[in-house]
Amino acid sequence: MASAVPLAGLEKSYDYIIVGGGTAGCVLANRLTEDKDVRVLLLEAGGDKTTDPLVLTPGLVPAVYGKDEYDWNFQSVPQSTLNNRIINQARGKMLGGSSALNFMMLVYPSKASIDAWAAVGNPNWNYEALKPYLKKFATVDVPSASTKDICALTYNNDMVAYGDGPLKVSFGEGYGVTNKGWFDTFASLDLLSKTDARDGQALGAFQNASSIDPATKTRSFSAVTYLTAEVRARENLKILTNTHVNKVLFDTTGSEPVATGVEINVNGTVSQVSANLEVILSAGALQSPQILELSGVGGKEILAQHDIPVVIENPAVGEGMQDHPIVCQSFEVNEGTPSGDVLRDPAVLQALLDMYTADRSGPMGQLTISVAYTPLVNKTGVVSDECVQELFAGRDFSSDPARAAVRDIVANPNEPTFQYILFPTQVHVADKPENMATHLIPVEPENFLTIMTILNSPFSRGSVHIASSDPAAAPVWDPKFNHDELDMELLARGVQFVENLVAPDTAMGKLLNQTGRRLPQLRGDDLETAKEIVRQRQISVFHVSGSCAMRPREEGGVVNERLQVYGAKKLRVVDASIFPLEPAGNIQAVVYSVAERAADLIKEDRKAGKV
Repeated sequence: MASAVPLAGLEKSYDYIIVGGGTAGCVLANRLTEDKDVRVLLLEAGGDKTTDPLVLTPGLVPAVYGKDEYDWNFQSVPQSTLNNRIINQARGKMLGGSSALNFMMLVYPSKASIDAWAAVGNPNWNYEALKPYLKKFATVDVPSASTKDICALTYNNDMVAYGDGPLKVSFGEGYGVTNKGWFDTFASLDLLSKTDARDGQALGAFQNASSIDPATKTRSFSAVTYLTAEVRARENLKILTNTHVNKVLFDTTGSEPVATGVEINVNGTVSQVSANLEVILSAGALQSPQILELSGVGGKEILAQHDIPVVIENPAVGEGMQDHPIVCQSFEVNEGTPSGDVLRDPAVLQALLDMYTADRSGPMGQLTISVAYTPLVNKTGVVSDECVQELFAGRDFSSDPARAAVRDIVANPNEPTFQYILFPTQVHVADKPENMATHLIPVEPENFLTIMTILNSPFSRGSVHIASSDPAAAPVWDPKFNHDELDMELLARGVQFVENLVAPDTAMGKLLNQTGRRLPQLRGDDLETAKEIVRQRQISVFHVSGSCAMRPREEGGVVNERLQVYGAKKLRVVDASIFPLEPAGNIQAVVYSVAERAADLIKEDRKAGKV
């Protein structure tokens, strides 16, 4: 039984308890404690790694994957559409959450992908509503002249102030012939971006920024930037790490359950802490629904399986899971073409680390990934409107507004169906990867580059649910990749387009060994072979979302527009799980922005007495 008295060093109650010190949780802890009259407790299951070189050094990303002190290292159930492979999901287990172990890509969402949130029942959540927060969370450094030249940054509007927020964002240096080849190739296909993606619309190749501090060449993430020494010194903020939250506590004596606090476990000692105003779940798209179910909020069948009393019945909890599928094709490069695979040599790695340690120079402080957005494409290029309509013909889009919204985005020739990524190393896809590093450590003797194809707006929906009533047990994650066959049809066409990028006469193709190896050793010339490439080479790109969706309750919603859990008082969810639809591009910019807006909503409700 839990004791009624909190652990030593904790007060019996706080105004707000934030469960999860990840990307969103750190934002909330900062913003809510701006009000000195509000006392906040931030609970994080992992440790504080804000001074850890493995986390701070951009070039050492793979070093943290699979290690218990950094990574939850979730595994999916076997995916029937992917040759029954298991998909790994790295999740940050430390202050800063997944912002402390992602690839630091800072890509802004398309206007249409956020406006779609409004179209599925959230009229107060369109792009214009989120836009101020897309500028609030970060300070974006201006790219250098050489970076602008190599990466064709002619569209970059440096006169627009893209925020003065805590996160440090930069374009960096170190771009070279492979990046130039990328942009030259897309230019030859008339797919070079002409607009700044930060303004909500972009199509073609563009250079993304990165969450790297340009002054220190270190990873910039929420625990470092939102929980500065000054913020941590606030008397109204308490941060408790290495603390597992077992469940949310409720008072069920009234007409509606009221969240009153949480049960926590610290090194085997179970205790309770009370929340005077709200409990806020920010544990991420896999663990916020897990905590809800452990607390008795979810589908009655699932709760009954694990002998958990139903507090609020809502079968939508843990459903609607979305993720960006990513297909990784690696191509052997010509001798002399740069490849990150040279880091397999310990001497090379040590030399680069020595450079970085000495004066922060060299590639260990950089990220040289480049990207592109394209509409629906295939082996012939941009797909005609007629072909798009043929693909959608005879399919039902009327049963769910979300499905219709995704169709509208994919059918729009001005919106990005795909995101392509130029990645500087080989990628391996195992049937049962031990962790994300399994994909990234070079094991083939040749040097490679990888082109990745991402479907921005998938139709498939997966799930995540508790495996038992034991809070320490990992949830069961089933992304159900490509269970909607449209996703496979779209991905296969995106894979076909890659052949246009690596053709011998393109700038990109000239950097590759045209008679060399491919991973896999297949060409996406025909649709069936392209589908087999998807089955062999698709993994997850870390962008899990949607499992506590912000939608009308009758349409599968778990939270309302103010991110309050339906059927409960004083309980919110603030993280990627509330996304009703997956936004285009890498999602960390949207997570930061949603958290910034959520902080304002919470403040408004408190001042209006609506808590």
